[in-house]
Amino acid sequence: MNDMTQTPEMLISNMGQRARKAAAVLASASDTQKAQALRAAAQALRNAERTIIAANARDMENGAMNGLSPAMLDRLKLDSGRVAGIASAVEAVADLTDPVGAVIDESQRPNGMVLQRVRVPLGVIGIIYESRPNVTADAAALCLRSGNAVILRGGSEAMDSNRAIHAAMVEGIKAAGLPADAVQLVPITDRAAVGAMLKAAGLIDIIIPRGGKNLVARVQEEARVPVLAHLDGICHTYIHSAADPDMARDVALNAKMRRTGICGAMETLLIDKDFADPRPIVRALIDAGCEVRGDDAIRALDKRVKAAQDADWDTEYLDSILAARIVDDPDDAMAHIAAHGSHHTDAIVTEDAATAEAFLNGVDSAIVMWNASSQFADGGEFGLGAEIGISTGRLHARGPVALEGLTTYKWIVRGTGQTRP
Repeated sequence: MNDMTQTPEMLISNMGQRARKAAAVLASASDTQKAQALRAAAQALRNAERTIIAANARDMENGAMNGLSPAMLDRLKLDSGRVAGIASAVEAVADLTDPVGAVIDESQRPNGMVLQRVRVPLGVIGIIYESRPNVTADAAALCLRSGNAVILRGGSEAMDSNRAIHAAMVEGIKAAGLPADAVQLVPITDRAAVGAMLKAAGLIDIIIPRGGKNLVARVQEEARVPVLAHLDGICHTYIHSAADPDMARDVALNAKMRRTGICGAMETLLIDKDFADPRPIVRALIDAGCEVRGDDAIRALDKRVKAAQDADWDTEYLDSILAARIVDDPDDAMAHIAAHGSHHTDAIVTEDAATAEAFLNGVDSAIVMWNASSQFADGGEFGLGAEIGISTGRLHARGPVALEGLTTYKWIVRGTGQTRP
């Protein structure tokens, strides 16, 4: 029975069983073998550039016909530079230190027993994602490097791109003598396959969703296995009264407009009422093509600003739209972030170190920044090689989830015949 004649439940069950066997092989694979597999995969991606771009062109054409927004099409698009970047990211993961087997801590009990906590893979990871075909390579690389098998379920809008990238990754994995089932791509677009993954307890150890609010909400609601996720990326930049004006303008412009469709893009700009002149910041954003929706004080700065509605403070636009308001002081800024933020990434721009430290300590987000664009909220920029996603929860992993976040640990106890009295 082939993939297309099985029910989604049967398909995922079969893939899960094969993944568990592959995970057992990966758990004992050497650091060298895993790194070689990824370097071979990176070269296979470069060799397949024309095939990948041609596949992506079909996805882009279908996406435009189906009404995907410009931001979504930007996430989907691949060109020579982006394919090269995908391959380089895979190589970067190959160059990272293997976390598996690392001793977290060690102690000796009074009776002579030696205890260690040692990093081990999670097992089989299910990743459900939309639009971005680079996730296929990033997720495969991070999971394999950390000794995990992975089942990938990409969005229908990127199916051809994902298949081409997956084929190149598998070519490299097989060249290193590792099982092809270490990285599997769900071959159907039926939404029932997602439901089957969410209920695959005993076969899939953890689900990581990467996509829009509706996808993540569905995963969190239906999953019968643990979930590592963030629901929204409502990121703030606060311009303090002591901010350098040029830096404030440049950081705010980059935080919003470098790439509007990523989860680290600024969605709300907060400006201190005592900041010298906020007009150049607002003007630069609008001149760059951003629609600014502001409170009365922001609207008074530039006649092109539209009136903000209550919903704007709680919206992840992923587009050239920004909410902006004037705040009284750092406490007011932090209160707004606490009320409307999503615990993803929030930044302050200021030359006052004491205020910056109070903000860094007081804002409860996975990533908090001082004098830097929120667009740096990325595993690659953090030196992690790549990321599987940004976790905004408080359990297991937080912030960019990379190799270490894809491991757990076990206790190893070495004795000399001790018995418990």
